[in-house]
Amino acid sequence: MTTPLTPALLLQAYASGVFPMSEHRDDPDVFWVDPHHRGILPLDGFHISRSLARRMRQGHYEATLNHDFEAVVLGCADRADTWISPPIHRAYLALHQQGHGHSLEIWQEGQLVGGVYGVALGAAFFGESMFSRRTDASKLALAHLTDHLARCGFSLFDTQFITPHLGRLGGREIPRVQYRALLQEAMETEADITNPPFDPDPSQILQRKTQMS
Repeated sequence: MTTPLTPALLLQAYASGVFPMSEHRDDPDVFWVDPHHRGILPLDGFHISRSLARRMRQGHYEATLNHDFEAVVLGCADRADTWISPPIHRAYLALHQQGHGHSLEIWQEGQLVGGVYGVALGAAFFGESMFSRRTDASKLALAHLTDHLARCGFSLFDTQFITPHLGRLGGREIPRVQYRALLQEAMETEADITNPPFDPDPSQILQRKTQMS
């Protein structure tokens, strides 16, 4: 019999360096993944290209934190092939209700156009999935999220794997042993994703990036 995917089990898994997936959306079973190489997005190394910076300066969008967690999960699952099965969906909603699951939403004209969700534990944020319905929406979500996590004292942003999209934004791949060391350090520290409060102003993000460079 498959062990129920509970919030407690999920948190234990993340703290141990593994994460769950399903083969497809209708798969009732979950398997655990522990890659030999892990993707991370350095919080001090997020790359904002000139085109993305211009997009942020133009505005015409709104960024929110934890405004509609379930809608972001559903947005991430809204594709032909997804590992977000009903058991995984339910488990992350439960994590959100317990204060560990978080989402960053991007809105245009009142419509949810992109977002990212994941799990916060200690000083680590474990990114689960993201989606985009408009140009640059997922990039905007990551720009706002990495800035906010850094301000809140997080030290690790785990992306599980590295895609070309994440690579262009500063993501990199590290060996499992190096990831485990970063994870252990993050688990020994507490960060609060609600403190300081989320700042949705993109101009402040760009200003902080300029000060760091």
